[in-house]
Amino acid sequence: MVQAMINIGENTNRVLNIIKAKFSLNDKSEAIDVMAQQYEDEILEPELRPEFIKEMLKLKKTAKFIRYKDVASLRKELEKG
Repeated sequence: MVQAMINIGENTNRVLNIIKAKFSLNDKSEAIDVMAQQYEDEILEPELRPEFIKEMLKLKKTAKFIRYKDVASLRKELEKG
């Protein structure tokens, strides 16, 4: 475990207290852990989650994709529509 002294604003302190109460946590360091885990799950690399992979494999089987030989041909197609 790493220990750190941090300075936080009043609003951040309120948010940590809300998280602490909502999840019945013992202290604010546990609230920071919960916040970091949620941030990781929802924002950092969500495309690697199993649900995303399943969805992409399903799309690969059911959707129709168009291959372009270069960016210029893709740009030309996009400018049509």
